[in-house]
Amino acid sequence: MKKYPFYTIIFFSFSLLLIFVLILPTYQDLTSLRKKISEKEAELEIQEKYFQELQKISEELKNYEIPLSKIDSALPLKPSLPELLNFIQKASSQSGLSLKEIGQASTFSVEKEKIKETKLDLVLVGSYSDFKNFLSVLEKSARIIEVENISFSTPKEGSFNFILTIKVYSY
Repeated sequence: MKKYPFYTIIFFSFSLLLIFVLILPTYQDLTSLRKKISEKEAELEIQEKYFQELQKISEELKNYEIPLSKIDSALPLKPSLPELLNFIQKASSQSGLSLKEIGQASTFSVEKEKIKETKLDLVLVGSYSDFKNFLSVLEKSARIIEVENISFSTPKEGSFNFILTIKVYSY
């Protein structure tokens, strides 16, 4: 008698063993890799949409370059004291005033905000109309300059000593 049923059972058992030992773990790894690939593809798609949105925003910002440059000049990144003093000197001479004295400048940051304030004490000499012109130039300038205190005296006839405390803002 031939042992075909015995060999068939052994062969069938060996096949099942191969399926469970070799093929099934490989299939599970393949399924896991497919899942990871689909997750990465979804993540990549989200990132592509994000970068496309950033590109659109960048193109929109190019339309607003001039207003943004005005904001940058109004609130510069660094409080350049020589640049500020040069502006004040030009503004006072254009207005007909002479800049007699500059007090000590002090810079400090506002607690909750990133904006820094620089205070300057100025002594200007000239007529009242020239002083009004000077204040008008400060008001019309692109920089944010706030006049905090004004006092004046009359040591000479026709001319005044104007003592100003101003605040200039920057980042």
